[in-house]
Amino acid sequence: MNAISVKNLTKKFKDAVVLDNVSIDFEEGKVHGLIGRNGSGKTMLMKCICGIVPPTSGEIYVNDQRIGKDTDIPKNVGIIIETPGFIPNYSAYNNLKFLAVLNNRIGKTEIKNAIKKVGLNPDDKKKVGKFSLGMRQRLGLAQAIMENPDLFILDEPMNGLDKDGVKDMRQYLLDLKEQGKTILIASHSAEDIDVLCGTVHEMDKGKIERVR
Repeated sequence: MNAISVKNLTKKFKDAVVLDNVSIDFEEGKVHGLIGRNGSGKTMLMKCICGIVPPTSGEIYVNDQRIGKDTDIPKNVGIIIETPGFIPNYSAYNNLKFLAVLNNRIGKTEIKNAIKKVGLNPDDKKKVGKFSLGMRQRLGLAQAIMENPDLFILDEPMNGLDKDGVKDMRQYLLDLKEQGKTILIASHSAEDIDVLCGTVHEMDKGKIERVR
């Protein structure tokens, strides 16, 4: 069964074609890699799948719901796209608490556990505006995992992490893989893709093809 199905997806900005008639399925329970140069269309594909950017034409289904018709934003999905944005004068915990209230599915314990899992201290009062890029990236992963979704869409999740941070993030994603979660990950790191992914697709000039 497919967690994500993309059918004849095209995205244009005036005369610029960013996604060119893309059709692809991502099977559930696997880790799928997206590779390609900057501007190849990886991030735009992820934004369309997440309902952040509407396509010019084509259809996207996430967990059998059509994005933009059955639902505007896919449910039960953990997302990191570009550098995560947070309220700068809130602590890590208060940022996630603010977001958790929107769905009202989890409480204090789940939020704190998510923060601990990514190597941050949930009781730290430090404002997120003073976090390093790597710390914000860790908090972004905590946000993605805190409601225990079945599907993750992660655009360059290792961005800004030091060597230890990359090791921690990679191990956590491997743990999610063992749990049978579905992960779609874009990364510039060939090592990340090799270690994590069962299928790999390369994007170039808005088109996509399977590498393995």
